[in-house]
Amino acid sequence: MAGSYRNPLPTVDIIIEVAGGIVLIERRNPPHGWAIPGGFLDWGESVETCARREAWEETGLVVHLKELFYVYSDPRRDPRHHTVTTVFIAEAAGMPVAADDAKNAGVFGASNLPSPLAFDHGRILSDYFRYRRGESKTTVLDPYLRSGSSA
Repeated sequence: MAGSYRNPLPTVDIIIEVAGGIVLIERRNPPHGWAIPGGFLDWGESVETCARREAWEETGLVVHLKELFYVYSDPRRDPRHHTVTTVFIAEAAGMPVAADDAKNAGVFGASNLPSPLAFDHGRILSDYFRYRRGESKTTVLDPYLRSGSSA
């Protein structure tokens, strides 16, 4: 085979709903900032298994995956690589504890999000909070589906 192939890297992000809000972690490694818990898919691992593993590793929470929210794939979403993330909405009981590559963990609502947010997580959370306020998923995600890009 001639040439080399460059493929996006698959990741997952898990919007974990707990009493009082959603869980975010402060990243220990670059790019720094606050983020939705998540990470890279391991070889031989399903996205669902990866979501549960990453949630546990970064927050100490056992999550119940409730729904697939969306797949975000803007090539500029991660400054390190072209990544494609599968975003799940999950629920958990208890409070998060920062672990693995998380420096801090906390529970936040739409009105008190920390700053800065890493990657495209500001956009993802904006979409999520619109959806939770009652907008249909179709309405929230329609700009991505129509344009085929980052909206």
